[in-house]
Amino acid sequence: MNQDRAPIRVALLGCGTVGTEVLRLLHDQPDEFAARTGAPMLVTGVAVRRPHKHPEVPQHLLTTDAQALVEGDVDVVVELIGGIEPARSLLLTALRSGKSVVTANKALLAEHGSELYAAADASGADIYFEAAVAGAIPLLRPLRESLAGDRINRVMGIVNGTTNYILSAMDSTGAGYAETLDEAGRLGYAEADPTADVDGFDAAAKAAILASLAFHTRVTASDVHREGISGVTPGDIAAARTLDRTVKLLAICERVVDEDGTESVSARVHPAMIPRSHPLAGVGDAFNAVFVEAEAAGQLMFYGQGAGGAPTASAVLGDLVAVARNLVMAGKGPRESAHAQLPIRPMGKTPTRYHISLDVADKAGVLSQVAATFNEHDVSISVVRQQGRGEEASLVVVTHTAPDAALRSTVDKIAQLPVVREVVSVMRVEGEPS
Repeated sequence: MNQDRAPIRVALLGCGTVGTEVLRLLHDQPDEFAARTGAPMLVTGVAVRRPHKHPEVPQHLLTTDAQALVEGDVDVVVELIGGIEPARSLLLTALRSGKSVVTANKALLAEHGSELYAAADASGADIYFEAAVAGAIPLLRPLRESLAGDRINRVMGIVNGTTNYILSAMDSTGAGYAETLDEAGRLGYAEADPTADVDGFDAAAKAAILASLAFHTRVTASDVHREGISGVTPGDIAAARTLDRTVKLLAICERVVDEDGTESVSARVHPAMIPRSHPLAGVGDAFNAVFVEAEAAGQLMFYGQGAGGAPTASAVLGDLVAVARNLVMAGKGPRESAHAQLPIRPMGKTPTRYHISLDVADKAGVLSQVAATFNEHDVSISVVRQQGRGEEASLVVVTHTAPDAALRSTVDKIAQLPVVREVVSVMRVEGEPS
């Protein structure tokens, strides 16, 4: 380490669970970080809304004026406040003035990433965001750098711990959604307002970031088809179990190639049945895991703590070390890669598979009428099973791959058949040959 090197001056925006842990580690291990970066790191200020709620932070560091802190004499801005504003304006101020940025703000990156990248490119500043998708799991840097020479075809993963805990608990206990959500709240896995998690907004923002990096195409959260887990029932879980499957909320980003060779990007978040033999099926509790399929590297899986103060702080500090090294060595981190500019494929044209459970009349010809409806919509059937009699009669159908719109139209038409009393459940199937 160069003892004469001026310190890397760090402004910290936000000091919640993650920010507190970042500040603690920087304070407790100054020599370690200096040795790794080639220069000391000095936190020059911590911007918070209510200073009195942070007695653990040295009072001379606390400020309520985040704008002044960003505009001050700092080299790196670490943003951990979340949301769109004022984070967007603060980070644009930093980047436009040549100050590098480390952020964990998935919503901001998913909505305004291109604006932030442009500001970074114009000034030569770095922007790092490893903590934005999967907490402590090293995922974005492998996509951004390690696999930069490969062609990624699919990224599929569990990127929200709250929903994974709920679905895992429903699978293991047989409890309903509402009951399990309440338990997740008591254990601290679910926020007081769990909407962003259970309705898929959190996972959709992460899917947008993953798709952008994997396919060198700008993908925003609004491009991601999103469905949450509130409609998943114990019956869905039980149906999956009978087929040796389990239900997970998946973020799926894939490169779709049509018969004429035209490529597009599909990005979606929704519950799906996957085989219990799939690596993602065994990911329980609030853990995250992402399965990557690349042409040369093959199948890769990244697994670990997807949230929490210490795990997320680990990713933030990893980015901070990378930024500091670039400053010391007069280098630059990776820039945005959006050269492919592939079109975004609508969900209706995305190839998927359905598991459909029907409450049907116990009479001759039921199966033939249902099968005829599938045939009308050019959807082929992979598995069909009829069980029960009388009022308990039911029919389970698993399709081959077809455009989602064709599958949805088929279900709508089946619901109108006189022999079908009710479409009990519809769920997509992933992770196995079609």
